[in-house]
Amino acid sequence: MLIAGLLIAVAAYLLGSVPTGYLLIRLFRHQDIRSFGSGNIGATNVLRSGGKGLGAVTFLLDVVKGSTAVALGILLAHVLLPNGPVRDMEALAALFAVIGHMFPVWLGFHGGKGVATGFGVFLVAAPWAALAAISVFALLFAITRYVSLASIVAAACFPVFAWYFARGDRPLFFIAVQAAVALLIIAKHHQNIRRLFAGTESRIGAKKTA
Repeated sequence: MLIAGLLIAVAAYLLGSVPTGYLLIRLFRHQDIRSFGSGNIGATNVLRSGGKGLGAVTFLLDVVKGSTAVALGILLAHVLLPNGPVRDMEALAALFAVIGHMFPVWLGFHGGKGVATGFGVFLVAAPWAALAAISVFALLFAITRYVSLASIVAAACFPVFAWYFARGDRPLFFIAVQAAVALLIIAKHHQNIRRLFAGTESRIGAKKTA
């Protein structure tokens, strides 16, 4: 089981670590997204750099790579551990896909904040909870125009939704991963949290002052 778990973790990490925002900006604008705004490679910074379409594509691809990583983890678990803890291996893939996005080996372990990839992994692993969390994100963003605040609150709500919508067994490791991913996403927003408290966080759609 150890070897199978290691293979699943490595495969999920490598998929999650594909820096989609970085690659899209390099390919279509011949620039380094890390030189813009927050320096983050995620969809929000791509959007703020002026690439509205590229921001949407970045978000979509980050969701897809997260979902694919978990689907691959499930497939490998069934092949390598036909009678093993598939649910735990699914959780392992989810965790390492998000870690891969946040700390990609290709960019010196400096990646994104994991919101879209986190949504993607749990869209497969805990779909109703993921949809509930993204609904909280959409509602809060529509009211405040703060992507960071919406992301933090949605991440904090996700483990509660996951517990509420869970059916059947609730493996301890799977529950721990849900909480860990939520905490990682919130921790990655530490600079945003400071700016929110200071009143200096920027809103999407806000006009820049001259």
